[in-house]
Amino acid sequence: MERYFESNYKKLGIVTINKDNQETINGPQYKPYIKIIYVPAGYSLTIDFKHYTTKKSSLFCIHPNQHLHLEQAGKASGYCMYYNRDFYCVQIHDEEVACDGLLFNNIYEIPVTELPSVDDPFISQAFQYIMEELASQESSREEMVRTYLKQIIIRTTRAWKKQQLSHLSTTPAQDLEFFRTFSRLVEIHFREKHSVTDYADLLAVAPKTLSKKFNRLRLTQPNDIIKDRILLEAKRLLAYSSMSIKEVAYNLGYDDPAYFNRLFTSKLGTTPAVFRKQFMQTEEA
Repeated sequence: MERYFESNYKKLGIVTINKDNQETINGPQYKPYIKIIYVPAGYSLTIDFKHYTTKKSSLFCIHPNQHLHLEQAGKASGYCMYYNRDFYCVQIHDEEVACDGLLFNNIYEIPVTELPSVDDPFISQAFQYIMEELASQESSREEMVRTYLKQIIIRTTRAWKKQQLSHLSTTPAQDLEFFRTFSRLVEIHFREKHSVTDYADLLAVAPKTLSKKFNRLRLTQPNDIIKDRILLEAKRLLAYSSMSIKEVAYNLGYDDPAYFNRLFTSKLGTTPAVFRKQFMQTEEA
């Protein structure tokens, strides 16, 4: 079952996920949209190059530039909600939900949140309420749907922080915000800004101060975070585009393809050419 709302470039829809239609979710029609996927236990899916099997109800937040493949649906039905930025943009509404750099665009590349037992019934019901609103003809349905969407995002953001950043529970709020801001800046600028100094300048701190802050918070070092984001995009382009390796290097801001080759090989243990060949062989198998 699918229901959607569309008006003045704004679009949001929900598809019920089950074993009968699991391949539909992988179709190109949903690729351009932001997706929030709620699935009970027993689902298997791959996002970019990481595989997940849900052991309990989980929520996945997926940006359009991420690659989703639902491999196996569980016994119980789930939901795939998709929408565009015209309907709701987390960057514009960041003060409301504070999820950019956490649920979306987080430096750990963790798109999944296992839902606590206290939140699972609420979030599952919120999806059902959205389905009901989309089926109605009420003039206020757009705002009601947006309200439920924000509630889902806020609850999931809180759960994600407890699961992934529990060691920061006693950290001052400004330090957590600093981490989130760095995440967002890397996502915006990784193609043209490759050094810790570049991001230290954007944050108006010294490079050593930036590294010390991440050390104090026991986070991955900034240089590794920057390089990991660049290489994730490199893998996406090698796997899902027809760009040559030189074109991938130029797309990621490297004028010297040989340097890009060395960086890719040293970090991932294989050359770009071998990575592409192995990925293609896996897809064909």
